Amino acid sequence: MWWAAPLTPEDATGLVALLDAHERDRLTHFRRAADRARYLAAHALARLVLADAVGRHADTLEFDRTCRCGQQHGKPQLDDGPGFSLTHAADLVGVAVHPGGPVGLDVEQVRELSDLSGMAAHVCSPAETAPDAPAFFTLWTRKEALLKATGDGLSAPMTQITLGPSGVREWTGDGAPNVPVWLRDLRPAPGYLAAIAGFGAAAPAVVTANGNAVLSG
Repeated sequence: MWWAAPLTPEDATGLVALLDAHERDRLTHFRRAADRARYLAAHALARLVLADAVGRHADTLEFDRTCRCGQQHGKPQLDDGPGFSLTHAADLVGVAVHPGGPVGLDVEQVRELSDLSGMAAHVCSPAETAPDAPAFFTLWTRKEALLKATGDGLSAPMTQITLGPSGVREWTGDGAPNVPVWLRDLRPAPGYLAAIAGFGAAAPAVVTANGNAVLSG
């Protein structure tokens, strides 16, 4: 797992050159500079660490982004490559790579929410109690990591997942996996909460590396 800071395209033209046409098009469509910086850092970092994992050049990697609807806006996958997941929030981007299969990673900056009760209704299952602000972000990152691992992301309702002290207590709906899932909380930086999830009876060891060094290297 790698964590890094965002990078503006103007200050990292070499990283922009690593992106494919789809990624460069997405990059130019972000109106806010902060969104462009997060997108570039996350996608360039993913390319660099995946290239090292598969022994190819970062700018030659080709991703399949086929969604269930058939369009190219789904979770990217690398043919014959390891599972991976990207995430970003505020001043932090992250990439997780899991040779053992699909993986989901999510990070959030802990902050005040103007409509905590409304957000909790969007996240909590009927069996869960509405949390306070810090606990809300723990719940959110856990569930988004799980949904990213399945490839559904936020297109699937978080309310179908009920969490317990040791992980997933119940998962309903068409997208619910029929295999065991693992889930781990992460603390990537002060003021941030994160979670990582995948499939299997036990969570693998999580090794954290310096993504800034990769992007500058």
